[in-house]
Amino acid sequence: MKLHILPFFILFFTLNYSQSIKLSNKAEVSIITVSAGKSLNDTWGHSAIRIKDNVLGIDIVFNYGMYDFNTPNFYTKFMRGKLLFDLGTNQFHNFLRSYIYQNRSITEQVLNLTTIQKQAYFDYLQNNAKPENRKYLYDFFFDNCATKLRIVNTTILKDSVIYNDDLFNDGATFRDLIYQKLDNHPWGKFGIDLALGSVIDRKAKPIEFTFLPSYTFLNFKTAQIKQNGKQTPLVKKTNILYQQKTTLTKNSIFSPILIFSTLSLLIIILTYFDYKNKKQRKKIDFIILFTTGLIGLLVFILWFATDHTATKNNFNILWAFLPNLFFAFYIYKESKQKTLKKYYLLLILLLFIMSFLWIIKIQIFNTALIPILIMLGVRYFYNYRMLNIKC
Repeated sequence: MKLHILPFFILFFTLNYSQSIKLSNKAEVSIITVSAGKSLNDTWGHSAIRIKDNVLGIDIVFNYGMYDFNTPNFYTKFMRGKLLFDLGTNQFHNFLRSYIYQNRSITEQVLNLTTIQKQAYFDYLQNNAKPENRKYLYDFFFDNCATKLRIVNTTILKDSVIYNDDLFNDGATFRDLIYQKLDNHPWGKFGIDLALGSVIDRKAKPIEFTFLPSYTFLNFKTAQIKQNGKQTPLVKKTNILYQQKTTLTKNSIFSPILIFSTLSLLIIILTYFDYKNKKQRKKIDFIILFTTGLIGLLVFILWFATDHTATKNNFNILWAFLPNLFFAFYIYKESKQKTLKKYYLLLILLLFIMSFLWIIKIQIFNTALIPILIMLGVRYFYNYRMLNIKC
């Protein structure tokens, strides 16, 4: 047997015959926290569980963040919120090497457990990793790689664990929490604000903070466990397995606020010349209505045609108004000008309603929308005035 395939057979044997394996008293159960990566989907970090027993030669990571790109209709299921994630297993040294290669800090929290509790952890995870048990319906906020860790911990240890949830009771909303890691992703931040609705502008309950790995880390760090009638820290020791090396981050100058401000200023200037010359640039109006209608279609689909919990009640639909797709073609129909005039008045009203919802914080919109909203207001009002004169 070649040496480099030996770990594979050890892992295979461990996964399939774990019920007959008893961990030694040297075994350890650890919570692994990985820092943010460079890409948007890695920006909030990652969490996993490690089972290590040097006596038996076991060192496995259990990873609730796995998914299969080869899943039939992968992107359709992802968009509809029906994508199943897996509890994946791997040799820990491969897991470690992968994140070191990505230059992401890796921290280990060794749990203060009895041999019986470690065995319970091991048996539970092995059973959960079986093909018939390992899949679950992923939800970014409520059922992900980080939330799973507290669920697993509580399921196994039950009421012997006491969490210091008051640590997170600072009134932050879900949007506040995800904003913490988005400074280097302005376009990603804009896309998130466009796709996610007002449901993420409610205050997160203390336990709900743990959808982020950094808060799961703090949740375990401050937790207590009852051992022999006494409360002791749940985390016995913390090990820094890899410290991220400092790198220079280059922020693109082509941010959403710059691009949209430039575009909006251009259209406002053209509108001013239209006003001076008493004419309309119908191509511009068609593009505006058709584009905002397309965006509205996306918002509508995410709201009503998916199972995503975070895309509901999305009032971006007030400026990205779906009927614009239809009314864009009225621009070139003389017989529809009276109807179009009333429609522009409706669009202006919708912009006021959206601004009001923003002011009272029913939904927080991306600040890059401000120049877009100003431009739409100016253009809609100008067209309403012009059509009012003609009609």
